[in-house]
Amino acid sequence: MSDPAPAFRVETVEYAAALPDLRSVRETVFVQEQGVPLDLELDAMDPQCDHVVARDAAGRPIGTGRLTPERRIGRMAVLAGHRGQGVGEAMLGALLEQARAHRWPSVSLHAQADAIAFYIRHGFLPRGPRFEEAGIVHQDMHRSLGVPTPVEGFDAARATLQGLVGQARRELCLHTRELDPGLLDDPGVLASIRRLLQGGGELRVLLRDPKAAQEAQAPLIALGQRRASAIAFRVIEEPVDLNFAGAYAFNDRGGWYYRSLGHRVDGETRIDDPARVRQLRAGFQEIWERARPCSEFRALGL
Repeated sequence: MSDPAPAFRVETVEYAAALPDLRSVRETVFVQEQGVPLDLELDAMDPQCDHVVARDAAGRPIGTGRLTPERRIGRMAVLAGHRGQGVGEAMLGALLEQARAHRWPSVSLHAQADAIAFYIRHGFLPRGPRFEEAGIVHQDMHRSLGVPTPVEGFDAARATLQGLVGQARRELCLHTRELDPGLLDDPGVLASIRRLLQGGGELRVLLRDPKAAQEAQAPLIALGQRRASAIAFRVIEEPVDLNFAGAYAFNDRGGWYYRSLGHRVDGETRIDDPARVRQLRAGFQEIWERARPCSEFRALGL
C-alpha cells in the first residue's frame, strides 16, 4: 500500500511573480512571530536568489526558502499550523536539487539554534562557534554535494553520529576501538540511539578493546544491559581484522561516517551513498562472523 500523497506541494518560483507569497510567509514567521525587524528580513539579494514556495492543497503559501548566489540556503520558514508535516524537509530537498543543478560542490546555511538537529539529520555539519543574528542564536553549517563532507573536530563528529542515528530506519552498525570516548558517551548521541531502539531499531557494535571501554565506564555498556535484545557487541580478535587501523559507522539508509585512524575523530561522511554502505556492510559482516561475542559485557549482566 503506497503512502498517501502529502497535503502540500513545493515549487520553484520566479521572484517577482511570487513576491506577495514570499512576503506573506516570511513576514508572518520572521517579523510577527520571531520579532525580526522588517528592514533586516528584506534585503537586496532576494531578486538574485532561487526561491521555493510550499503551498497547501488549496494553493495557499505555507512555506518559503531561498538559495543565494553565495551558495547559502536561507529564509526557511513554515507557517505554524503546518510544521511537523515534512514541509521544511521537502523545501530543503528542493533547494539542494537547485544547488546540484548549479553544479555547486557544497552549500552552507545559518541555522537557528532550535533547528540545528533538523539540519544535522540532512547531512549538514556545524562549523565554528554559535553567534547572534537579528537577536537570535544561530549556527553556521555546511554540507558537500555529491562527495563526502569532511568531519573535523569533536563537534562535527558528534553531529555526524547524531545525524546517522537519527536518519536510520532499523539498524546502525559501529566499528570502534573502545566505544569512542567523547563520541559514543555524548548525551546527544546516546539520546539518538535510545530513540532508534525505542522505535524498534537495532545496534551492532564491533570493538577491539572491551577492557578499556569497561574501565572508562562507557554508558553504551549500561544501555546494552537494559536493551540486550536490541544491542549486540562482538570483539575483534583475528589478526587480519586487528590490522585495520580505522573506524566507521553506517546505517540502513545510505549514511556513513569513516575515519582512517580510529583513535581520531576526523574523517568524512555522506548521508546519501548506498553503494558505499553496501561495501562497508559486506566488510563488517565478514568481521562480525569471525569476531567473538563480548562475554566481558555479559558478565556485567548482559
